[in-house]
Amino acid sequence: MNFRKLFKIGALLTLSVSVLVGCGGTEESANNSSAPSAQGETVAAEPEEVVISIVGSTTVTPVVEQIAEAYKELNPNTKIEIQGVGSSAGIKAVMEGSADIGMASRELKAGEKAAGLKETAVAHDAIAIVVHPSNFVTGLTTEQAKQIFEGKITNWSEIGGDDAPITVVTREDGSGTRGAFESVMGLVDEDGVSTISPVALVSEGNGAVKASVASKDNSIGFISLGTLDDTTKALEVDGVFPSSESTIAGDYKVSRRLLVLTPENVSSDIQSFLDYALSPEAQVIVSEHYIPVN
Repeated sequence: MNFRKLFKIGALLTLSVSVLVGCGGTEESANNSSAPSAQGETVAAEPEEVVISIVGSTTVTPVVEQIAEAYKELNPNTKIEIQGVGSSAGIKAVMEGSADIGMASRELKAGEKAAGLKETAVAHDAIAIVVHPSNFVTGLTTEQAKQIFEGKITNWSEIGGDDAPITVVTREDGSGTRGAFESVMGLVDEDGVSTISPVALVSEGNGAVKASVASKDNSIGFISLGTLDDTTKALEVDGVFPSSESTIAGDYKVSRRLLVLTPENVSSDIQSFLDYALSPEAQVIVSEHYIPVN
């Protein structure tokens, strides 16, 4: 084999090695560029928990609790804390900033309106005048009911019932149900002071009023229509029985708005909850207890 042939063979071998090395390097580079870097990966942050505090009316509390549960299913990062402590306490809490949302089952007073709170009606409700189921009186006029709660009519025989003393059961001061009832029935004097009899029994909450009336044959009280059951008997007022239908029609006059209250400007999270409370889905929940607003 001459020198020229050896040279050609050597050149070919060198070229082959170079090609193989080059291809190997290219593949490694390609593999390195497409493989994810453990150090360069970005982990998505958990959404920050949103806490909304709601305080106020014991009448509004049950339906807002159910709306809140439905809302949290759609917004699992939201925690909603709800306390039923009465309308006045709820209004005060949102005015002072210790709660995000207040709940009220009465209209705002002049001094409360001056604070510039935004009112959102989430439901309508009637207030039923209730007696023991054994009482055969079926109805009262507005004036008769007013005089009973003021202590001016004191015996059932004065309105066609049994000869038995009337036991009046009322709600505590600060109750939205009491405030609405007093306003509609004219149970306040010119200074805005309640004229309900000072000897009336006081019960805190609709449930407590129901239990008190149910346990006393000759008692009378008032509760939210949404809490009415067969433990007490509702009376007609001016010939109209309390119901969703009679309230919507405007025939039953002892009714009120159920409100949630906020400052004029709120966060997007709070506004989202307020919007949901007025949605068709939430108003279906409202209809199980009260009268929807839409």
